[in-house]
Amino acid sequence: MNFATNENQIMIAQMVRDFAEKNIRPHLMEWDESQEFPVHIFKQLGELGLMGVLVPQEYGGSGFGYIEYVTVITEVAKVCGSIGLSLAAHNSLCTGHILQFGNEEQKRKYLPKLATAEWIGAWGLTEANTGSDALRMKCVAVKDGDDYIINGTKNWITHGKSGNVAVVLARTGDLLDSHGISAFIVERGTLGFSAGKKENKLGMRASETAELVFDNCRIHKSQLLGNEGDGFIQAMKVLDGGRISIASLSIGIATGAYEASVKYAKEREQFGKPIGEFQAISFKLADMATKIEAATLLTMQAASLKNAHLPMTKESAMAKYYASEVAVSVSTDAVQIFGGYGYTKDFPVEKFYRDSKLCTIGEGTSEIQKIVIARAISR
Repeated sequence: MNFATNENQIMIAQMVRDFAEKNIRPHLMEWDESQEFPVHIFKQLGELGLMGVLVPQEYGGSGFGYIEYVTVITEVAKVCGSIGLSLAAHNSLCTGHILQFGNEEQKRKYLPKLATAEWIGAWGLTEANTGSDALRMKCVAVKDGDDYIINGTKNWITHGKSGNVAVVLARTGDLLDSHGISAFIVERGTLGFSAGKKENKLGMRASETAELVFDNCRIHKSQLLGNEGDGFIQAMKVLDGGRISIASLSIGIATGAYEASVKYAKEREQFGKPIGEFQAISFKLADMATKIEAATLLTMQAASLKNAHLPMTKESAMAKYYASEVAVSVSTDAVQIFGGYGYTKDFPVEKFYRDSKLCTIGEGTSEIQKIVIARAISR
């Protein structure tokens, strides 16, 4: 596999970098403090083609592959993990699910709106008592003539309040039956579909996380994605790509923390010289750089396999697991390098530190990734 940076990546990286410096960095702490989800930023990202990175041009997207997608998410997350997370969730989950499993009519109806950010997308799998144990979900969809009636709630949903459309997984069969779950497209404004509690989070505070509530929500059978009973299998395939998203997000957060640390280590003096000249600090920086490089290679491997339509469940799980743990360890070391200043909101690394932890939890915890990897290598 050749992971050499190509011209597309260089141009995309520079475009995203310029946008983030101008439009995100000046406001990121303001959004973090107020927990504002800056919808206008995503509209602007849509104008740049970054809300439909993987969507073919015929549906209004940019038509890029996963290598370019990794570049986009990483560059945004170097500046702000929250914006990177929302960008990733929109692209890979809601939009990605419809792209992979929608019929032609569904693709033509929804993808152009999502790819341009006319609409913001949400994706609902998790419930209050069924995180990793999705087969025990209690949200149900009952067939009634040409309609389905959905009842239940979904929790920890990115864009749960602001999303214009959601792909929702609901049980249509027996409990614990992997063929007893179906996926539906539900538009905001549909009677019986509303937003519930918005979560007050440690980090990723400008990325909206809220509850979806379904109370006798009636939708037409045309909103079913694929066949009835296909939803769980679809979701697992969507999450394979989602793991690449979170790995990319993790690399961005780690890189942002690392770059801030290098800059600070050159400027901060103690005992008459820059602290970067002390072995204790220089070795931390060496470890940080090496971990980021390894995480990047794992992620690029998974992205390359995904582009080639080859099996990559193990590789994406490895990338997500390792990169997310690297994000936490690197941002932790960054706070240590900054010392007391690292613990204040006047310097950037405390936010990277808070944001990083979500990467080891969202879209499958580190423990779940280990299960996925273990199963793959023991076959």
